[in-house]
Amino acid sequence: MTIYALSSGKGISGISVIRISGSKTKEVILKLTKRDLPNPRVATRRKFNKFNNNELIDEGILIWFPGPMSYTGEDMAEFHVHGSKAVVDAMYTSISSIDDCRLAEPGEFTKIAFQNGKINLLKAESISDLISSETEIQRQQAIKIMSGKNFDKFNSIRNRLLKILSSVEAKIDFPEEDLPTNILSDIHFQTKSIKEEIEKILNDQKVGERIREGFKIAIIGPTNAGKSSLLNYLSRRNVAIVSEIAGTTRDVIESHLNLDGYPVVLSDTAGIRDSKDEIEKKGIKLALNKAEYADLNIIVIDPKSIDFASDFEHLAIKNSIYVVNKTDLGVDKIKNQIKKYNPIYISIKEEKNLDELIMKIKGNLKNKFISSEDIFITRQRHRFNLEKCVEQLNSFEDKKSLDDFDKAAEDLRLATRYLGIIVGKIDVEEILGSIFSDFCIGK
Repeated sequence: MTIYALSSGKGISGISVIRISGSKTKEVILKLTKRDLPNPRVATRRKFNKFNNNELIDEGILIWFPGPMSYTGEDMAEFHVHGSKAVVDAMYTSISSIDDCRLAEPGEFTKIAFQNGKINLLKAESISDLISSETEIQRQQAIKIMSGKNFDKFNSIRNRLLKILSSVEAKIDFPEEDLPTNILSDIHFQTKSIKEEIEKILNDQKVGERIREGFKIAIIGPTNAGKSSLLNYLSRRNVAIVSEIAGTTRDVIESHLNLDGYPVVLSDTAGIRDSKDEIEKKGIKLALNKAEYADLNIIVIDPKSIDFASDFEHLAIKNSIYVVNKTDLGVDKIKNQIKKYNPIYISIKEEKNLDELIMKIKGNLKNKFISSEDIFITRQRHRFNLEKCVEQLNSFEDKKSLDDFDKAAEDLRLATRYLGIIVGKIDVEEILGSIFSDFCIGK
């Protein structure tokens, strides 16, 4: 099957790029241009005509990439046409008229490249991350993984385990051979070293995932303290409705920010109070849940809700910033009551001390993104499989006798399998489908 899709962004633009890959690529070029194939990998000016007649669709650039020297490893081409919906639709109609040509699914070009051995699975994921990157630190991380450092590390560990496994299986296959009595302890020493190496990677404070997904900040506090106003101020736009009516915010409202290159997901939550309204009660439950899993909580109170400060002390175990808003109403009488929380006194209405709050948030961000490790885990599936690998190595270490070689070998097989899933050495279609569905169409 030959696939095609718009690889550039949708909408009106100067140029649109339509990508095509598969065995019918040559036929598509010949029938749309009515001319011979151009030189490979050379941008060539061509007229593109409708499939069933000589009516001109557009005039643009054609680049022909014969396989296997192409991104997908198959015959591939790119049609650079003017970026109007009419032109793209006409090109689509003509290409679809040719047998065995269909629109590509999300990430299908990259999936074919992976299946044809042009890229490894980690690089495929980093391509998706690079396309989705919104901040400089996200771009840098995606490029770093594209360079192959993570793949080399995980693949190296897997190869070391495979070598150990071969020694264990040799004993199983040739039990009559005399082996040194200390062979199992030597193997345990090697696997322990590998396990400690993986545990060191796992102990990364989830920096890689924070970079990829965004640093999660929850704004919590009682009703009418100014949480939504703070969200709007930090977002520099009206994200949430601001009202004097208590309980206006009932759901979690999120805004994605770029603070000094750091990706941030800022969440405004429902005001915490005793409520009989079932919808508001659900909103309050969501707020508490969001606060529980946030990387940082900004606890907003005001002079009228000072008694609520102690209600959030259990969240202060995690990183939290206490903020007293509406200082224009006067705060001298309450300062002694709240000084143990070391709050920042602000007035969103008068834009007072907000720069101090932003500086404190940025300081917290920088501390959270510091890591001494070169290898970052960027996805939950990587972390899950590394943790399962460690579990199998722990199980292997529990087997102290040569009589347990059969069971020990199975532990090592499973450990290497979990590493294989990360780098793509194990073909699990369900996992591949999940990974590539996150891509945009045309990549």
